Amino acid sequence: MASLQGYVDHRVLLILQDGRAIVGVMAGYDQKSNVVLSDSKERVYSMEEGVEEIPLGLYLVKGDQIVLIGELDEALDKAVDLSTVRAEPLPPIRY
Repeated sequence: MASLQGYVDHRVLLILQDGRAIVGVMAGYDQKSNVVLSDSKERVYSMEEGVEEIPLGLYLVKGDQIVLIGELDEALDKAVDLSTVRAEPLPPIRY
């Protein structure tokens, strides 16, 4: 992965190989792109119910499980009512 330094201390969204979406503040990373998130939550998407947020707290994600890292616009993210969002869960990536 390219340098992750620009994401440190920013709220990010991680998409993992198993389809999970995890949001948190990037506290750090290492040379293998393992990422530490603080104040993290898993967002579980559903077509029947709104988005459920499961608190995870301080969370370590192995770099080889990460598909995508993106910075979240906190003001825009807070403006969205996740209980009204309907979406299919992402399927796991198969090689």
